[in-house]
Amino acid sequence: MDARVKILLLIGFLLLIFFVENPAGFAVLSVAVGVLMVMSRVPLMMQLRSVRPILWIVVFTFFVHLFMTPGEEAFRLGVLTATWEGLARGGYIGLRLILLILLSTLLTLTTSPLRLTDGLEALMSPLRRVGVPVHELSMMMTIALRFVPTLLEEMDRIMKAQKARGMDFEQGNILRRMRAIVPILVPLFLSAFRRADELALAMEARCYQGGEGRTRMKEMRIGRLDYAAVAIFLTGAAGVCAVSLGGSYLAP
Repeated sequence: MDARVKILLLIGFLLLIFFVENPAGFAVLSVAVGVLMVMSRVPLMMQLRSVRPILWIVVFTFFVHLFMTPGEEAFRLGVLTATWEGLARGGYIGLRLILLILLSTLLTLTTSPLRLTDGLEALMSPLRRVGVPVHELSMMMTIALRFVPTLLEEMDRIMKAQKARGMDFEQGNILRRMRAIVPILVPLFLSAFRRADELALAMEARCYQGGEGRTRMKEMRIGRLDYAAVAIFLTGAAGVCAVSLGGSYLAP
């Protein structure tokens, strides 16, 4: 598929994810993402591995909404009061984060960085008329997207190394678990800076000078598969909107 179409479909999916507000809509979106994961032919465990490092963020966000959202009381935990509205809102936010990561990872795993750069540059090309450095911006965005699964894998590796030294990330209250994350952040940032420095040296060694005068070995062309994918997405998006607007809402 054409990289431009993939990027536009990803943006469309993200808009749908933030538009949906009821269980029926989320169920349809989850099934759609699951079908895409199977059709991509990327090993399932490789895709799910990208979600594991952010599970603590999902859990933390869920509990914050569970106890901080006003509404009808569901149960009490000491001085904290959980509400049904908070349960729904926390579930929605957590599922949104998971779907967002899965879709972004799927795009980076099925599209080469060069294709992503070309696609972003083509989509933002009208901004050249107002002096925006389109090629440089698209290159930065592509590198950022490509580094997401890399940094997630690095975080997982650091967590395993810390566990081998006796660190426990699953015991204690929420504050203690958050403190346990601090020893992970320092080596993670150092690793990110090291990778960025290595990438900069590699680009300089290849005499990279930006987008001025650059040509492409393969020109991008939209084919029948791309048109079919857009048609299927628009049909599915209309169905999701209808289900979402017609379904019941659990949270305001």
